[in-house]
This record gives sequence, C-alpha cells and structure tokens, in this order.
Amino acid sequence: MPVQGAGLGYRRELMDELDGHVPDAIRFFEIAPENWIDVGGALGRRFRAFAERHRFVCHGLSLSLGGPSPLDEMLLRKIKAFLGEFKIPLYTEHLSYCSDDGHLYDLLPIPMTEEAVKYVAARIRRTQDILERRIAVENASFYVNAPIAEMSEAAFVRAVLEEADCDLHLDVNNVYVNSVNHRFDPRAYIAAMPAERVVYMHMAGHYREAEDFIIDTHGADVIDPVWELLGFTYQTMGVRPTLLERDFNIPPLADLVKEVERISGLQRKHQAAADLQLAHG
Repeated sequence: MPVQGAGLGYRRELMDELDGHVPDAIRFFEIAPENWIDVGGALGRRFRAFAERHRFVCHGLSLSLGGPSPLDEMLLRKIKAFLGEFKIPLYTEHLSYCSDDGHLYDLLPIPMTEEAVKYVAARIRRTQDILERRIAVENASFYVNAPIAEMSEAAFVRAVLEEADCDLHLDVNNVYVNSVNHRFDPRAYIAAMPAERVVYMHMAGHYREAEDFIIDTHGADVIDPVWELLGFTYQTMGVRPTLLERDFNIPPLADLVKEVERISGLQRKHQAAADLQLAHG
C-alpha cells in the first residue's frame, strides 16, 4: 500500500491546529494537487515545511477522464513534477467528467457503454504514461443516471479497471449515496469490485435531501450505515488505507480526529480477524 492506516484531508482551515500538533491517529494527509501547484509566498512555504514532515497522497479534481475535450497534458506534467517534488506515492482521480470547453464544476456520469470503457481507459493509460506511474480511479457519486447504460455501474468500473490496467480508489460513501439514489445493493457493489486493485478508500458524510435522495457534500459526520459498509468492505476485501473527507462545515480538529480514530479502530479489528483466520489456515 502507498500509505498505511487512517488519514485526513488537509484543509487550510486546519493548518493552525495541525502546525501545532498532528494527532497520532492521523497517519497521512490528502490534497488536491490543483489547489497547491504553483502556490508560493508564505502559504507555499508553510505547506512545504509541513509536507516535508508528513506523508501525503494526491486526489485530483479536474482531469476529466471521461470528458470530450483533449486530455490536459500540461496539467499532468505539472502534477508529475509536484508528485516528485513532495515524494507523494499515490495519485487518484474521479471516474467521471467535469469539462466541456471549460470546467463545469461538477462530476458528471460517463455513459456506461463498451465504447466509453475503451475511451476512458485510453485516457487513463495516457495519464499513466505521462506520470510514469500507476494511478487509481475513484467511483464517483452522481445524481442522474448516465445518458446511456449498457451495463451496471459496478460492471462499468470493473471493465475500465481491466482495460486501463489501473487501480481502484474505492469511496465507500459514494457507493452508499449511489445505492440510495439509484436503488441498488451497496454490499453487492462492494463484493463485485476486484479486491486486488483496491489501493485506497474514502469515507465521508453527506446530506439527505429526501428519503430516496442523498447529496454527497463531505460536510457532515459519517452516518452509521456508512460505517457498517466500511466494516463490510474491510471484511470482504481486506484493510486498505482510508481517508476521512471533510470539505465543508469543518469542525475543530479534535472532532475530526474522533472519526479518524473510528476508522483506525475498524482497521485494527478487521486486520486482527484476518490475521487470526490466516493463522488457523
């Protein structure tokens, strides 16, 4: 695994507290490279000093792997330099699109067709060639069904991973959100994912607009059904490094650490169970 344990999204609102002390539960941090590339001045120096002392992974926002516009190779070359400068071992992106002659500021579903599998996989392979490393793609949340669907979301994700020969960044909350919005069994979705390709996971909170409609906000505490789904995921495919996302309504660090510690507790529990099972053959 590129990192170990439980992590937290690095937010500017948390910098003062984190500069003072990083709680033991936080083993690594995540940033969007687009938010920090070319940042200079006092803020850039402050980030550089922190990044030299702690482990980071990168989760991209704007590559638009499924988009119609040409792949942004200039951005990729900047990301490659950024990853190398800060010795960041993992880069992931959303399996979605967010541009069409300009950024749309939302993650939109890709048509779930064989043609789209080949199109997106070719863009992922090109991304990996430029970065000279494997990447992981994240299953995205979405609110309307893909305009064309020849297969289920789980089958589409599996097909892209195989065709592109890349890894999976499994967002457990996104699975739950989509399972409510699009009415499928989240455990069946998790069980259908290729465990050998899962290198990283996300947990987050969301906003329930209605009984059958959830918005993926990253602005609230993780709810019990998503914690239960994370436990099922660890049991099904093994423990993976897992990050808590909190992008809005950010509480004090001490409150976030409680959720990071809950991730760590589930990791220890399921790793111990797996070790015991292995010991007994």
